[in-house]
Amino acid sequence: MTSKTIANGILKAVAALVGIIILLWFLYKIQSVIVYLVIASVVSLLGRPLVIFLKRKLKFRDTLAVVVTMFLFLLIIFGIISLFIPLILEQGQNLSLLDIDLLQQNVENLYKETISHFGLDKDQVEQSFKNSKLMSKINFEAIPEFLNAVVSGFGSFSIGLFSVLFISFFFLKDSKLFTNSILALAPSSQDNRLKKSFSKIKDLLSRYFGGLLLQLLILFVIYTIVLLIFGIENAVIIATLCALLNIIPYVGPIISGFLLILLSMSSNLGQSFSDVILPKTIYVMIGFVIAQLIDNFFSQPFIFSKSVKSHPLEIFLIIIIAGLLFGIVGMIVAIPAYTALKVIAKEFLSEYRIVNKLTKGLDD
Repeated sequence: MTSKTIANGILKAVAALVGIIILLWFLYKIQSVIVYLVIASVVSLLGRPLVIFLKRKLKFRDTLAVVVTMFLFLLIIFGIISLFIPLILEQGQNLSLLDIDLLQQNVENLYKETISHFGLDKDQVEQSFKNSKLMSKINFEAIPEFLNAVVSGFGSFSIGLFSVLFISFFFLKDSKLFTNSILALAPSSQDNRLKKSFSKIKDLLSRYFGGLLLQLLILFVIYTIVLLIFGIENAVIIATLCALLNIIPYVGPIISGFLLILLSMSSNLGQSFSDVILPKTIYVMIGFVIAQLIDNFFSQPFIFSKSVKSHPLEIFLIIIIAGLLFGIVGMIVAIPAYTALKVIAKEFLSEYRIVNKLTKGLDD
């Protein structure tokens, strides 16, 4: 091996490394565009069954079917916005003018009442409270600042919404647009197998996201009913937030449970702890447990078995592994990504026994 060959090899390695760094830098700079593309892909998957229905059953032309579908999406989005924006703005304005010292005092009183209710000595409670310095570690002023930041963020949200809808329109109008882009990068000999894989992935993920929407809707309805029955303020907003948290597998329900407890107790501050706060909180948590039982024994098995064709234990392990490797984002995208990988593996690696075992249900 000559010095020239070694030098050329080093130059090629350096060039490849520089190219990878430039590519990663470029992807980092356009990360918002990538997010728009991902969200638009999900929207197109959700709208795909409706477009197919309009074209096959009602004999709509391609463009008209997509326009009607996008119009329905817009109605849903603006309906949600018109419902929540006034409440969020009102709550944000109230909290921006909130007496932080009064809020801190109310939380301290709630802390004392909670511990006193369970039979602890009052002096010990106050001393433990002082020793813990719990309230001094919490920055209550961050609450109105956070909500004001959320309100001010609606400008960039509107830009993102327009971008997603614009991209979704063309994804729905030309369902092969994304597929053809991938095929252009792959060898022509693999075209048929890739087309078959993409078609299967679209079908499975359309059913998965549709089932996920049904799951969130069921939780939202149950949470809303429970919160309204027991007179919790801003019940619709709280129910929506707690339902959306269930997008995060396993961790989301825990967070939403703590959130329900906190908001249920704080909405009744100033009333009797034993007669009002504690009973209402217990009833709300019973409703939460019922919602989770329905979700765990009806919604999730339906989604996993009917859409992504995977065993619940298999899904559990994949989500845990993705969470350990990539955090919360990994847990959210674990199921769609794993489903796509299973379809591709079945098409290209079917000669391996383990692949056949894992993808056995995909042909059903």
